[in-house]
Amino acid sequence: MIDLTSDEHFMREAFREAEKAFESGEVPVGAVIVLNNKIIARSYNQVEMLKDATAHAEILAITQAAQALCNWRLQDTTLYVTKEPCFMCSGAIVNSRIKTVVFGARDEKSGGAGGALNILQDERQYHRVEVRCGVMEEPARLLLQEFFKIQRAKYKE
Repeated sequence: MIDLTSDEHFMREAFREAEKAFESGEVPVGAVIVLNNKIIARSYNQVEMLKDATAHAEILAITQAAQALCNWRLQDTTLYVTKEPCFMCSGAIVNSRIKTVVFGARDEKSGGAGGALNILQDERQYHRVEVRCGVMEEPARLLLQEFFKIQRAKYKE
């Protein structure tokens, strides 16, 4: 039986978004935001499509969730994202008061949830975010690796 309230269930939904990014030629990161066990926002990276450096999956999902709730404060929500949020996204997560972030693949170079820095739980912040990592880590990491393998091959041609 599938638990429709589990981290794995919602991460699978984020992973579906990441696959859309992959198919669109975007870095394959997907995100969903959940409130009371219901998805209120979903998105994937659209930096290339929108020609906007801020069009990360998390930022686009935060904007959707704020519109859905008619409030920029996303208290009591959980953000599921296939890759550890970058510094920019981590700042937006803190500012929007998201309660929990669940992510798959770590980003040791530019992750803002403990990979390179821990913006989400920095004691100097007025709001700290609960973090759970490693949910569907392997498929998320493999999808990212496949994407960058394809990108590197394009540049070798």
